[in-house]
Amino acid sequence: MSTNGEHELINLSQEKWRWMSERNVDSLAALFHEKAVFVHMGGTMSKAQELDVISSGRIHYKHVDIEETSVRLIGTTTAILLNKIRLVAVVGGNEVTNPFMVTEVYVQQNDTWTLASLSFTRLLTP
Repeated sequence: MSTNGEHELINLSQEKWRWMSERNVDSLAALFHEKAVFVHMGGTMSKAQELDVISSGRIHYKHVDIEETSVRLIGTTTAILLNKIRLVAVVGGNEVTNPFMVTEVYVQQNDTWTLASLSFTRLLTP
């Protein structure tokens, strides 16, 4: 059974994927914590670097199929959301499809959830 906070985070995460595919960097900039860290297969990025990669199209998050989602609230101000996804992205001009477990860490400040970490772990399953 999930709580209202869990539903809120799941909805926020789904919005984030939509904003990423639409390259809506204004909404993403508001969502991403100033000290956020982004971990990709090719390295780590800061908030500014992640927003630049999205706005420039160097990575275009074309389509995300979310297969499973879970949320773990830690106290009232921290949450870990796991998404098992199949991501279709355009990277360096090539369309690629990969299965990932994506770890999203959210922190709540002034009654607003912000994304503090987004980490992609490629799954070995086809």
